[in-house]
Amino acid sequence: VQLVESGGGSVQHGGSLRLSCAASGRTFSSYSMGWFRQAPGQEREFVAAKYWTGSITYYADSVKGRFTISTDNAKNTVYLQMNSLKPEDTAVYYCAARYGLPFLLRSSPEYWGQGTHVTVSS
Repeated sequence: VQLVESGGGSVQHGGSLRLSCAASGRTFSSYSMGWFRQAPGQEREFVAAKYWTGSITYYADSVKGRFTISTDNAKNTVYLQMNSLKPEDTAVYYCAARYGLPFLLRSSPEYWGQGTHVTVSS
């Protein structure tokens, strides 16, 4: 399994970014996909997840109402639309995958991307 993130960058407080994660290596219909982030000096934390073929989404409280996770089956890509960004959203964002339901991904992802940097300035 390969997960390749893109779309990170620098943005001002209140701005938006869309992260992409191109997934390859197998059929992901029975997988959950998600995003985690790690800020400098902090532990990696869960951000969002969904079952590849499902509509139910899961979010950390800190991003609810601002971030949206989605999947594009035709492109085998997972997206994280980030709106109303805050300086505390600054982190390296990682795409993750795991066979099974989202709660499994949240606790123990199987596969990781290399990460993409997001910097939000005040």
